[in-house]
Amino acid sequence: MTDRNAELAVNLAKVEERIAAACAAAGRKREEVTLIVVTKTYPASDVRILSGLGVRHVAENRDQDAAPKAAECADLPLTWHFVGQLQTNKVRSVVAYADLVQSVDRSKLVDALSREAVRAGREVGCLLQVALDAGASERGERGGVAPGGIEELAALVAGSPGLRLDGLMTVAPLTGEYAGRRRAAFERLMDLSTDLRRAHPAANMVSAGMSADLEEAVAAGATHVRVGTAVLGVRPRLG
Repeated sequence: MTDRNAELAVNLAKVEERIAAACAAAGRKREEVTLIVVTKTYPASDVRILSGLGVRHVAENRDQDAAPKAAECADLPLTWHFVGQLQTNKVRSVVAYADLVQSVDRSKLVDALSREAVRAGREVGCLLQVALDAGASERGERGGVAPGGIEELAALVAGSPGLRLDGLMTVAPLTGEYAGRRRAAFERLMDLSTDLRRAHPAANMVSAGMSADLEEAVAAGATHVRVGTAVLGVRPRLG
């Protein structure tokens, strides 16, 4: 076992322990929560090690990094999530490897995803990114649709060929009424998920929580947590 393999194995075990403890504290079963390891800025060799350690879900946020990495790891049994803000000119590339796009937040992006999914003969899962720091009809500081825009955008995704409406995603906001109140933010997302599932029962995925706040997300009811630093280490500064 290489040093890096051993390091990732230890880190992954610690994260698994945290998730298991959070589930136990919330009266939930461990299998109710899926770990997505955010591999952005890290090499394909790390993705390969993680796969060997049992990781099945990985996430990226920059297409220029993700596309070659996904191609290099195409032989691995992985589900690829795209979690970054996505420009329409990158959609064709992203659709080629991403099984789910977690950052769907506007109709123009839905139209582009649908068009490219149909062209590629793929079905792409979509999570609506919810901006809890947005006003009634605005977008958030880091992207995302305001809560009031979920219903309309969800209907558009559900009716678009090549796309599957899977649920909601959020990032704990740094501003607004939920700043510093991560548990409350995640509970608000769960309420919005309940509303969404009345019209779209299969859209039951709730992606929330990262390295620093996965416990709060699990306590609130998240089905998926996105963890990078706690597994892979502190990221190098990008030049």
